[in-house]
Amino acid sequence: MIRLTLIISLILIFNGCSTKHLRQHSKPQEEIQNITSKPKAIPSYKPKNKNWITTALYNEYKKWYKTPHKLGGINTNGLDCSSLIQIVYRDAFSISLPRTTKDQVKQGYLISRNSTKEGDLVFFKTGFNKRHAGIIIEEDKFMHTSKKYGVSISSMSNPYWKSRYWQSRRVLP
Repeated sequence: MIRLTLIISLILIFNGCSTKHLRQHSKPQEEIQNITSKPKAIPSYKPKNKNWITTALYNEYKKWYKTPHKLGGINTNGLDCSSLIQIVYRDAFSISLPRTTKDQVKQGYLISRNSTKEGDLVFFKTGFNKRHAGIIIEEDKFMHTSKKYGVSISSMSNPYWKSRYWQSRRVLP
């Protein structure tokens, strides 16, 4: 009986030192690495068209670059596509726009995709009852919030965006 108790005690002691226990302690170390990681790098900007609208949009982009996507978010902790548009228009052009994509798509006037220029809003249908929006920065490039990359610039020629394009609207004079 003493021998059985000794064996059970040894099993319990060695189970207490299993790798499962060690994995629990590795998580805080990962968090420390994230806290001490280098700040996000801002890419170099070389707009082709250096008019005041493009310059203002690139300056806003620099402020928001890689800010994570967060549905309903309105600050550098995270924001969604419509809040990015609302904030950029407010800060770059002193123009007040509604908060939601549903209301933003009613602003300005409808233009063709081929007529878009800097500052125009572009809208996409990304699913049943799901909409996405961005701001043309220049030519076929638009600024928006990506779930994967945060605030970023994408090409209207990208097959994903090209197939989901819905409409463009001009708000700026």
